[in-house]
Amino acid sequence: YSGHADWEAIARLKEAVTTIPVLGNGDIWAAEDALHMVEQTGCDGVVVGRGCMGRPWLFADLQAAFEGRPERVQPDLRHVADTIFRHGQLMVAHFDNDENRSMREIRKHIAWYLKGYPVGGDVRRRLGLVESLSQLRGILDEMDLDSPFPGTDAEGPRGRQGTSRTPACPDGWLDTQDITPAMEIKLREAELSVSGG
Repeated sequence: YSGHADWEAIARLKEAVTTIPVLGNGDIWAAEDALHMVEQTGCDGVVVGRGCMGRPWLFADLQAAFEGRPERVQPDLRHVADTIFRHGQLMVAHFDNDENRSMREIRKHIAWYLKGYPVGGDVRRRLGLVESLSQLRGILDEMDLDSPFPGTDAEGPRGRQGTSRTPACPDGWLDTQDITPAMEIKLREAELSVSGG
């Protein structure tokens, strides 16, 4: 992802489409962003994508903002750790009790959850390699769970940022539709070398 959402395009669409609700999307990182989008574009509602990654409480903030209430969720690290663990439990249930697969999937979310919190590199690295719920709970419990909400350091864009990248395939990858044994090994190695996302 790179650049910024074109809210002017949303406003033009809202002007042109009058028979159905128009929902705006893009660059909603905080409840105030949603309020600004509705104000600037006239859209009927907002859709949140990357802004809620690692921050499921953003939806409570959105509800409060649209109801005119000033309170915002500012979770301490204990709340975040408990949310990560609950997320892991729900993934295990979703993937038919396959803990290994679930832990591979949750790895990408962990960095989003911990953005801005004082968690050391060693803990982050081990969380990026977690393989079971018990291991996840153990590592989470090692953190300073009394750490308060870090303010603006925990907010802002989620997901890959910067300039767009040209996709690339390994040499010979598109030469055949069959996966050779060598390619299968490369796929397994690639799976082991990433954090699940």
